[in-house]
Amino acid sequence: MKVLFDTSVIVAASLPRHPNHAPCFSQLQAARNGQIQAYISTHTLAEAYSVLTRMPSQPRMLPSDTRILLSEYLLYIEAVALETKDYRAAIDQMASLNLPGGGIFDALIAQAAVKASVDRILTLNLNHFTRLSTAIAKITQVPQ
Repeated sequence: MKVLFDTSVIVAASLPRHPNHAPCFSQLQAARNGQIQAYISTHTLAEAYSVLTRMPSQPRMLPSDTRILLSEYLLYIEAVALETKDYRAAIDQMASLNLPGGGIFDALIAQAAVKASVDRILTLNLNHFTRLSTAIAKITQVPQ
């Protein structure tokens, strides 16, 4: 099973006090153990770094610790890099749906899922992805 992790899942899995830590961490462990083939968008790396280093968690994650954590994830999660054509496809999709603003970042993550031909997208923000297309909606779920 090929699974793409949304930023929300990476963040929750990384913070033991996060309310959704357990199911997200469980999925991360499944990736580490080779039970699933895991992917993330390169955009997720930057977004996770941004969120983790500014979250009001205790203890607060330092930039150096966040860099180490994300590097460890890349030992068993494959990063999917997007090309100009992928950005164009995401922008076209957003414009055709008349969706403004930050939703473009979810569209880019969904584009990475399409590029990697994943079977599932895991996210804590289901509606951010299900609104993009029927095909994306069918493969998107919340970790359990």
